[in-house]
Amino acid sequence: MKKPTIKDVARLAQVSVSTVSLVINEKTSVSEKTKTKIQIAIKELNYYPRRIARGLASHTTGNIGFILTDDHFSLVEPFYTKIFLGTEFEARKHNYYILLTTVPTKFDQKKSIPRFLLEKNVDAVIMAGRVPERLIEIIIEMELPVILVDYYNRRFKTAAVLIDNIEGAYQAVNHLIHSKHKKIGFIGGDLKHPSIADRYDGYKKALMDNNISLNKNFVVTHELNTSIPTGYNAMHEILKKGDWPTAIFAANDAMAIGCMKRLKEEKIRIPEQVAIIGFDDIDADIQIEPHLSSIRVKKEEMGAIAAKQVVTMIKNKKHISEKILAPTDLIVRASTKSNSNL
Repeated sequence: MKKPTIKDVARLAQVSVSTVSLVINEKTSVSEKTKTKIQIAIKELNYYPRRIARGLASHTTGNIGFILTDDHFSLVEPFYTKIFLGTEFEARKHNYYILLTTVPTKFDQKKSIPRFLLEKNVDAVIMAGRVPERLIEIIIEMELPVILVDYYNRRFKTAAVLIDNIEGAYQAVNHLIHSKHKKIGFIGGDLKHPSIADRYDGYKKALMDNNISLNKNFVVTHELNTSIPTGYNAMHEILKKGDWPTAIFAANDAMAIGCMKRLKEEKIRIPEQVAIIGFDDIDADIQIEPHLSSIRVKKEEMGAIAAKQVVTMIKNKKHISEKILAPTDLIVRASTKSNSNL
């Protein structure tokens, strides 16, 4: 069966080929009535414009790059995978493809620049999580629209979609305080990461607002990542000191799961002896026992917002530096409440 062409669309809609081309390339100089006629014809004929032809007409590739560091892309911590899915679903609505790649945490400009940048095969870039500063510089030097997700670097005037980390951490610690805990620990990764630093600030603010002194023996923040082993090792470090906290706020769920693993090895009951709450609300939270309380982050929504923002930048040919805060929700499960309250 012969594939429909742009001429077939024009004939069915009773307009010129150039008018159909304007609609396909999302130009604004066509009336809504004419645009609707053409869109109906495209749907009726099941017509798909060739992307190469579209690129030649609009000087765009139709692609958006999505960059993560290797350590952020894992089955254990699928936080950024959910953000990626959000960008993918939103990009489809605007007829863009998302090209996913990872780069090493130890970035080498000679070896690690993504191929889609070298080949100039993207119209904009979304970068999720902490990414190498030099890579951000390279993308800005290429004059590509760029947006950061769950990361922000004050050196650069870039758009960003951020979690309301301070408020989320405040919610978590307030929940523990309202559950009668006063000896509350904090386990984080690298405080140079803005998200971890903000969650630590939210933790301290909740303690201060409730007249609870911060005990440095209950705080571990010197690790460089936020993995399950990091949480395990941090909990081990706290337990060695002898004076345990009765509750722990971990800066993400992977570390919270690591804490729980170490506590279980010592046969310390959760939550009766030590309550645990994490941050991110990943799928694994309800696959472990007891189910993990957490701060829910709308990950897919963050990805969708990022995709929408870069599409707007591409179309308007204008870079923006707006910061958007995504709200959080407290999710209470068995790891912070006693069996008698279940």
